[in-house]
Amino acid sequence: MKPLSQRLETIATLVPIGARVCDIGCDHGYLAIYLRLKGIAKTVIAADLNELPLERARKNIEKLNADNIDLRLCDGLAGIEKDEVDTVIIAGMGGNVIAGIVERCDFAKSDALTFILQPTTSAEVLREFLCKNGFDIVSETVVYENDKLYSVMVVKFKNQAKAYPNGFYYIGKIAPNTEDGVKYIKKQQKRLFEASKALENIKEKQAEYSSFKSAYDYIAKILTE
Repeated sequence: MKPLSQRLETIATLVPIGARVCDIGCDHGYLAIYLRLKGIAKTVIAADLNELPLERARKNIEKLNADNIDLRLCDGLAGIEKDEVDTVIIAGMGGNVIAGIVERCDFAKSDALTFILQPTTSAEVLREFLCKNGFDIVSETVVYENDKLYSVMVVKFKNQAKAYPNGFYYIGKIAPNTEDGVKYIKKQQKRLFEASKALENIKEKQAEYSSFKSAYDYIAKILTE
C-alpha cells in the first residue's frame, strides 16, 4: 500500500500493540489496513456514517489482503459495543464533532478505553470538554501536514473533572520543546491576540475580551519560561 500521510502515521504510532481498534470516520480504510498489515492492531472496526467511504475501504481491504477488519455503517460510536474495542480513533473532524461523538457514547467513560483524537478545528473546545468531563489528556503530539498544524491527543477517562486556566485549552499538553510545538503555540497566541484586540474597545464585549486576553497571557508565559 502507499505510505500513510504524516498525520495518520503519527496516529498509528500511538496505537498499543495488540489493540482492538475502532476507527471512526475511516474514509478509505488505509489506517485500518496499515494497523493490521503491520501487526499493530489485533482487530479493527472501520466505521463511517456513509456507505461510499465504506465501499472504498472494502475495495482497498480486498486489494491489499488485510484481515480482521470489520466495516461498520454507524453514526459515531452508536453501532459499536463496549466489549469490541479498547482503543478508539476519531480523527479528521472538528473538535465540536469529536466531543459530541464521545459525549453520546454510553461506554466512553471507562478507564479500559484509550482514545486517540485528532481535531482539525476547535481543538480548544474538545480539550475543555474532555477536562470538564473527567477525561485526562495524557499526551499531545503536533503534526505538520499540508501547511497545517494538528494535535494528536491520547486520552484516558480518569473520572476526575478539572477546570484549567482558559489558555490551557488552546495548547493543552503541547510544549515549546520542538519546532512544530513552538509553531503550534505561537499560532494559538496569534489567534488570541487578534481576537482580544478586536474586542478591546467594545464595551459590551469586555467579558469575552478578558477571556481571550487571559488565555493570551497564559500562552505568553509558557513561551518565556
